Amino acid sequence: MKWNRLFLKRLDIYLIKKFLGTYFFSIILIISIAVVFDYNENIDKFTTNHAPLMGIITYYANFVPYFSNLFSPLFVFISVIFFTSKLAENSEIIAMMSTGMSFNRLMRPYMISAAIIAVLSFYLGSYVIPKGSASRLNFETVYKKKKKIEFAQNVQLQVDTGVIAFIEHFDGRTKTGYHFSLDKFVDKKLVSHLTAASVSYDTLSDVRYRWRIKNYTLREMKGMREFISHGSEMDSIIAMEPSDFLMTRNQQETLTNPELREYVIKQRARGSGNVKPFDVEYHKRFATPFASFILTAIGLSLSARKRKGGMGLYLGIGLALSASYILLQSISSTFAINADWHPMIAVWFPNILFTIIAFILYKKAPQ
Repeated sequence: MKWNRLFLKRLDIYLIKKFLGTYFFSIILIISIAVVFDYNENIDKFTTNHAPLMGIITYYANFVPYFSNLFSPLFVFISVIFFTSKLAENSEIIAMMSTGMSFNRLMRPYMISAAIIAVLSFYLGSYVIPKGSASRLNFETVYKKKKKIEFAQNVQLQVDTGVIAFIEHFDGRTKTGYHFSLDKFVDKKLVSHLTAASVSYDTLSDVRYRWRIKNYTLREMKGMREFISHGSEMDSIIAMEPSDFLMTRNQQETLTNPELREYVIKQRARGSGNVKPFDVEYHKRFATPFASFILTAIGLSLSARKRKGGMGLYLGIGLALSASYILLQSISSTFAINADWHPMIAVWFPNILFTIIAFILYKKAPQ
C-alpha cells in the first residue's frame, strides 16, 4: 500500500513535468517563430525610423511575455493534446487505469498544472506585463506606426461632484488646453462659471493636479447677485491630468489591476464614455487564466483514449477549439465595448460555453 501511494506521487510529478515541459517548450518554439517573422516584417520601418538597437531588444523583451500570455489558452490546449495523445499512443494511460486509477484521479495532476499556469498567467497579466506594455506600445508608436496622439478636441469631464471642466483644444506636447471653462453646480444650480484663454499642467510641481490658469474671468452667483472678477494668472488644484484627455491606443494594457480598477471608478464618477475597454480588460484578466482549467479538461477528455490515426486528429481538433475560444473571446469583448453587453458577462461567456463543452466531453471520456 505504501508503495502504491509512492507510485501515485511519482506519477503526479511525472505528469506535471510532462505538462509544464510541453507547455513552455511550445511557447518558446511558437513565440520564437513569431519574433523572427515580426522582425523581418518591420526591419525596414526600424531602419527608416532609426530605431536604436537597445530599443529593439527591449521591445522584443516585452513582446515575448505579452503574446505568450495572450495566447496562453492556445499553448495549454496544444500541450495537453500533444503529450496526452503520446501517452495514450504508448499505452501508458491504459497501464495507469489498469492499476485501478480512475479518470478523476488521472485528472488531478493536470488540474495542478493548470492551476500553476493560471496563477502565473494572472500574476504576469495583472502586474508584470502592463509595465512592459507601456514601453512596447510607445516603441510601436514611435518606430512602427508613427501615429502618436498629441491633440484632443472638445473634451468635457466631471472632475468633482457637480464640477464640470471643458477644454476646446488640448496640446499634449505642451500639456496646455485652450478655451477652458469650469462650471460648478450645487443642487443642479450653477453657482460659478470660470472661463480662461488657456490652462497648463504644472509638471514641475510636487502637488498633483496643479494647473496654471491664464487670462481668466470668474462669475460667481450668490442668490440674486452676480460677482465678476478677472485675472491674468492663477494656480488651481483641478482633479484632472493630461492623460485624461489623450487616450493612447490600447492604454488599458499598460495599467496594473489596481490602476485599472481605480481608473474605471474615477472615469465612471466623471461620467466618461470611454470606460468600457478598461472594464473589459479588467474582467478579462480574471477570465483568461480560468480558461486553463477548462481547456485542460477538454484536451484530456479528447486525447486520453487510444485511437487509430495517432495524435494528428487531436492536434487539429485542439487547434480548432483553442482558436475558436480566442476568436469568441475577441467577439464577445467587441460586443461589450460597442454594444450594451455587460463587460463581466461578455468576458466570461466563452468560459461558460466551453465549460459546457468540457462537461459533455468529460462524460464521454474513458472512466
